[in-house]
Amino acid sequence: MTVRPPVPPFTEQTALAKVQAAEDAWNTRDPERVALAYTEDSEWRNRDRFLTGRAEIVTFLREKWQRELDYRLRKELWAWAGDRIAVRFEYEWHDAGGQWWRSYGNENWEFAPDGLMRKRFASINDLRIAEADRRVLPEAAAPGA
Repeated sequence: MTVRPPVPPFTEQTALAKVQAAEDAWNTRDPERVALAYTEDSEWRNRDRFLTGRAEIVTFLREKWQRELDYRLRKELWAWAGDRIAVRFEYEWHDAGGQWWRSYGNENWEFAPDGLMRKRFASINDLRIAEADRRVLPEAAAPGA
């Protein structure tokens, strides 16, 4: 059995570590790597899409990152209890036409005892932005870097 620390029940410190690990993985834009954090039968709701299992997650993420170019994500711990974590997030990306977008919302996560995420429910809104209004920048491009 694969164990993906930290495992529940979460403390503030371990919940923060789990959120940071998720942010780091998603910013790789590597669907196979991201999918390894989820159970084989993980259930997702992402906007109006319902997915089950790693194979569907990988397919979904491949399609997502083909559309959402130069994707960059930031997550923030909102709450935690037992085997659950809630996060707020925002990410920015541009489409093939060069229009920048900020997508933001909330996620509710539930974890299996081995630390793999078994449920992910995401509510997401999109806002058209100018490139100059970006605030989720790669580390090297961040103001003052």
